Amino acid sequence: MRLAIRHISRYHYDQPVPYALQRLRLRPQTCPGQRVIDWQVTVDGIAPSVSYSDGLGNRVDLVRHERNTQQIVIVAEGTVETEDTAGIFGTVNGVAPPWIFERVTTLTHAGECIGALAAPLRSEGKPLDSLHELMSAINSRIAYKPGTTEVGTDAETALRNGQGVCQDHAHVFIAAARLMKIPARYVSGYLLMDGMPAQTASHAWAEAYLDGLGWVGFDAANNTCPDEHYVRIATGLDYRDAMPVSGVRTGQGAETLIVEIDVARSQGSQGSQGSQVQG
Repeated sequence: MRLAIRHISRYHYDQPVPYALQRLRLRPQTCPGQRVIDWQVTVDGIAPSVSYSDGLGNRVDLVRHERNTQQIVIVAEGTVETEDTAGIFGTVNGVAPPWIFERVTTLTHAGECIGALAAPLRSEGKPLDSLHELMSAINSRIAYKPGTTEVGTDAETALRNGQGVCQDHAHVFIAAARLMKIPARYVSGYLLMDGMPAQTASHAWAEAYLDGLGWVGFDAANNTCPDEHYVRIATGLDYRDAMPVSGVRTGQGAETLIVEIDVARSQGSQGSQGSQVQG
């Protein structure tokens, strides 16, 4: 399936910002399950001049602002061709070995709630079956309710409260998988939701590494493995490694961010219908 994507981030400041430095993780790469046909990133209409691959293999643009601006507009857009691989990304060689993704972070720390969730799955059945059970359990335990958590909400808090967004579903899955001694990582990207092309957030899911299969995706927010509706952008230990835009700025003014994302089938594209929730 061929998907046309346009992602606009509008930053507005109530006072001029003398200096800002931003890292943009907004470039999908050709890899198993997707092929980038065309893609461009612009900031206030100009293409970034510095681009590199970070330690996790994500493509990053570095942008510096030094003009007392009160608005920054970032646009990422292009066309990506996708296919259904049943969630299997495989053993693609990368700069970060799988064992790196057993590391616990602040956002994926497992407390009593996650421990209780993972306990019955740690010694029963095959790892792949246990991960599918884990995905379904998280889906039933965390209701999708935007606005109930923040980007800094950790996995244990989200599970205890029983509500959140896709970021929270992914963090809980990652935390529980790591308790089961299975490497797991965070994936940011886009999701085609039929009948809902206009969105206000990108999507997120998790991947776990299994011997013989490699990385396998699990979207606990939708209780499904990623298929041709998904486009991956970046991966990391948690949200902070894969967030679309991060950085620093000087000045005391308040910041307002408006995100507009449009994901639609490109003309002539065909694919299955589905019902999903966004990130």
